[in-house]
Amino acid sequence: MNVQELLAELATAPVVKRAMTNHSTLNEAYEYGSAFSRGMRIDLNGLTILLISGTASIDEDGRTVHVGDFRAQLRRTYANISKLLESEGATWHDIVRTTCYLRDIERDYQAFNEERTAFFKEQGLDPLPASTGIQAILCRPDLLIEIEAIAMFRRETPEE
Repeated sequence: MNVQELLAELATAPVVKRAMTNHSTLNEAYEYGSAFSRGMRIDLNGLTILLISGTASIDEDGRTVHVGDFRAQLRRTYANISKLLESEGATWHDIVRTTCYLRDIERDYQAFNEERTAFFKEQGLDPLPASTGIQAILCRPDLLIEIEAIAMFRRETPEE
């Protein structure tokens, strides 16, 4: 097969995708009447892309945890995302972008920025992911923060 044929084959190769989950950390959204996957894994010619849905301070039974405590909700959100990443063989080092939805950005942004900075420092991230902070009405009135994330990585496979 020559280079042109190989490129043509790669260009038409199917995009392999499947839903992500980690039941020990988060339940499935449909269990409480919502219709989305916790995340989507896309494998494309050796590149893996993880699209992590909006994730919040939810436990394995679908309950909001740390009601009224912004910092604790943010830490649980980071833990939930970490477990989703782990379930796909990824880490925060693979995150390229986050979108952060705060119920009250004026009240909570300073705490958000302090916690995010500390968490990213603990993870040893350099460079930092691209990020956007948005004030939004969240799907539950007791949620104060929700984060969606995109991770991208290639893992070398051992030669056979």
